[in-house]
Amino acid sequence: MTTMRSQQAPIDLALFGAGRWGTHLLRNFLAHPQIRLRAVVEASEERLAAIAPEVGSDVALVSDWRSAMAIEGLVGCAIATPAATHSELIQTALNHNLHVLAEKPLTLEVASAQALCVLAEQKQRQLMIDHTYLFHGTVIAGKESIAHMGTPRYGYATRTHLGPIRRDVDALWDLAIHDISIFNYWLGESPIRVQAQGSSWRQSEIRTPLSPRGLADVVWCRLQYPSGFVATIHLCWANPDKQRRLCVVGEKGTLIFDEMNKDAPLIQQWGDFVENEGWFTPQNISTTTIQVPPSEPLKNVCDRFVESVQKNQPSDISSGQVGTALVSVLVALSSSMNNNGDWVTC
Repeated sequence: MTTMRSQQAPIDLALFGAGRWGTHLLRNFLAHPQIRLRAVVEASEERLAAIAPEVGSDVALVSDWRSAMAIEGLVGCAIATPAATHSELIQTALNHNLHVLAEKPLTLEVASAQALCVLAEQKQRQLMIDHTYLFHGTVIAGKESIAHMGTPRYGYATRTHLGPIRRDVDALWDLAIHDISIFNYWLGESPIRVQAQGSSWRQSEIRTPLSPRGLADVVWCRLQYPSGFVATIHLCWANPDKQRRLCVVGEKGTLIFDEMNKDAPLIQQWGDFVENEGWFTPQNISTTTIQVPPSEPLKNVCDRFVESVQKNQPSDISSGQVGTALVSVLVALSSSMNNNGDWVTC
């Protein structure tokens, strides 16, 4: 049987941003049989010179993004630039009738994210957000496994490391979206109200509309879901204790995604209680390791973006609407943090 991939001609794409994350997109685009990279846009001339041997003479290396969008035959673009630039770049790309794959977060404001979704629908173009963890084989397996844990009761996550420290957004906007997207995906619901508190040590002088007290280095978040499930998240980019761990506690046990455990990143720890005359004794204690076939999440993102463009159908996992919902949660968390940890409705 002939597959869709062999029937379809490669789609012509431009990459906007060849920095830390754009480099990974560049590698995947160059290797993808259904993508023909036409241009890389990067403000740094030094960075353009560095990637020139890698991309070859058929790929235009430019610093002017407007000229790249005007390339004849261009079908779509990937945007891996600072979050503050997303709104203008995505709007311009959609108005050029280009499909868009955007790095997270979609934008820094709910209204602009919503407007981009409306524009994409009007232009009949696909807007997909690179929430890479939603394409992670372990996270997908976790979605299937959580049904066996009984009713979810609460969750917790830790995402800490020593740099890189950003100067455009705080640790909340840099890190929280990963764990929130996983909780939302596993639970099949979004938070209804949130709470956050944070501290800034290194960049308290950098003030933004979202961070009027400076860019927070450490943040603690609480998310309350319609079902009553509550998740707590610890975020820090100034902690050498690197952790990437997310857990959901259910009535029959706990599902654990520990990205730092390379041998067993996804496990189920089982256990409950037997009651005898008012005393509770643990029972049925065991651990199950869930085997997950290896794959690169970002390659899966690229595959799904190509499929979305070829079929001209929204991604069922990470559409613009999904990205907008996550922006709404982050905005509410920032509002809570700026108001001394008050609960804020999403």
